[in-house]
Parts: sequence; C-alpha cells; structure tokens
Amino acid sequence: MSQRLRVLLSDSEMDEIRRHARRDRLTVGVRRVLREARSRQPVHDPQVKLKAVRRAVAHLFPTGDIEQMLAETARRDQT
Repeated sequence: MSQRLRVLLSDSEMDEIRRHARRDRLTVGVRRVLREARSRQPVHDPQVKLKAVRRAVAHLFPTGDIEQMLAETARRDQT
C-alpha cells in the first residue's frame, strides 16, 4: 500500500530547490532524494559497531614492526 507525504516548504526553499533541479537538468524529484538520503544512513546503530570494535581490541593478536610486515607482504606478492 502506498502512502502520501505532504511537505510544506517556504517559497525561498522551493525556489532554491527548483534552481538546483534546473541546473542539474532534473525534475523536483522528492522520491529520489528521499531514497538517496535513506541509502546513506547506516544500517546498524553506531553503538553496535563500537561495541564490536571494543570487543576486538580487547584481544591480543600477533603483530610486528610495520616495515617488516610490509616487506614480507611485498615478498609474498612477488612469488
């Protein structure tokens, strides 16, 4: 089922939107803009991601000197 959304804008806001649309040779397409804005939103709550990072850094993983690791990686890529 579809639903209608009514958005009230001031004359100056609507004029600015129309100018941008003309400049980009687009219609004043609210649906497209709303879809783009939704797609840029993170899928998960940032707190969930931070919790995962904090859990990961609590572990001690083997590491080494960065120059040595880069050299080993380069040697491996050459073979």
